[in-house]
Amino acid sequence: MPNRSDTRVITPALLRDWALPVPSGGKESRGTVLVVGGSRFTPGAVLLAGVAALRAGAGVLQLAAAESTATALSIQVPEALVIGLPETADGAVAGRCGDRLSELVAEADVVAVGPGLKDVDEAGDLLRVVLDAARRETPLVLDAYALGALSHAPDLLVGAGRPVVLTPNRTEARHLLGRDPGDDLDAEATELAGRYDAVVSLYGHIAAPDGRTWREESGDAGLGTSGSGDVLAGLLAGLLSRGAEPAQAACWGAFAHAVSGQRLVPQYGRIGFLARELLDEIPHTLATV
Repeated sequence: MPNRSDTRVITPALLRDWALPVPSGGKESRGTVLVVGGSRFTPGAVLLAGVAALRAGAGVLQLAAAESTATALSIQVPEALVIGLPETADGAVAGRCGDRLSELVAEADVVAVGPGLKDVDEAGDLLRVVLDAARRETPLVLDAYALGALSHAPDLLVGAGRPVVLTPNRTEARHLLGRDPGDDLDAEATELAGRYDAVVSLYGHIAAPDGRTWREESGDAGLGTSGSGDVLAGLLAGLLSRGAEPAQAACWGAFAHAVSGQRLVPQYGRIGFLARELLDEIPHTLATV
């Protein structure tokens, strides 16, 4: 386990020394992000993640969500290509979802899986579809029920050499660890990174499989609000799409997520702002590091 003193605190100075790739050219140069998730009752999670990816600088956005929500999503996010995925009787995205999703995954530069998914078994089938179709070098962000599915098949990523970021909350960390997480989240993130061979972002505690660790210390209670994790997942996908490597994206994403929340405090107080209100703060936060 890491010594807490070995964990680097994420500061603007650290990020300036680890600068994001400079955008150039048209939208294609900043990549295509595909967000796979949602259910009949949770399409907003896909919306939040997708818009966050655009706010972080992704060039092209595609959303794949429950077919009953596709039309509404296409109106709410006119910047995105939206496709509907087959649903189960209770409104979850079906794991057997046809060739169209596989085609989009194969062509995407980054794939985020999980926001708004609701059935762990269907999510597991969906995750396997994504892993089968994605190029080995395509970065993946796994969130929410995709993490629950991963906990049921812990060897899916190990040794594959894929660039992956996991974004668990405490409940999802419990499933991934097989026990309740302790108070030392640096250590817990490190254990998860080693076990799943992926970068882990756990409440601002970042760990890479090679043992490097970072900690974001400016996050406050207001980030603990419905949809906040979806924003973070999309933010990470957008940074990866711009060319950041997984640990870099996780550190920049944790900082931008936390500081965007701080920027809302003068207007709303420490708690009470909404996840969707974080979205408009992301570009300015990134630009002013």
